[in-house]
Amino acid sequence: MKTKTLNPKTELLLGAGLNILHFESREWLEIIAFWKDEVKFFDILLKKKESSEKNNPQYEKMLRSLDKIHKDLFDDLEGSIVEHEKLLSRILDGEKGISDNDYREKHRHIFLRMETFTSDFKNFKKVVFEYAKGL
Repeated sequence: MKTKTLNPKTELLLGAGLNILHFESREWLEIIAFWKDEVKFFDILLKKKESSEKNNPQYEKMLRSLDKIHKDLFDDLEGSIVEHEKLLSRILDGEKGISDNDYREKHRHIFLRMETFTSDFKNFKKVVFEYAKGL
């Protein structure tokens, strides 16, 4: 029987105080800001070779991946974290009908998305670095 190894940090953090979860959300936003800078660098690097790389499947794949990263990073993941922080604000204001369990569940979901995106982004960077070595 296969068992999935859970990240112990996930379980520990989800039981932590809301202030700790808020801190982690703020860290995520800082990580995303750093990733944005990296994406800008990759965009510049790849577009410098654009004219000489027409009809190159590897190059085209990298550009499509870069576009996907832009969409996922800028439009979706960052927006989810900002909305998550707004939910925390509503909880702290004592708004009726929501609980910190709602926040914790959303936090777990975003945590898993961050892990997936981090892995995907690392793989993308490996491809770009290998490509750049050959320039």
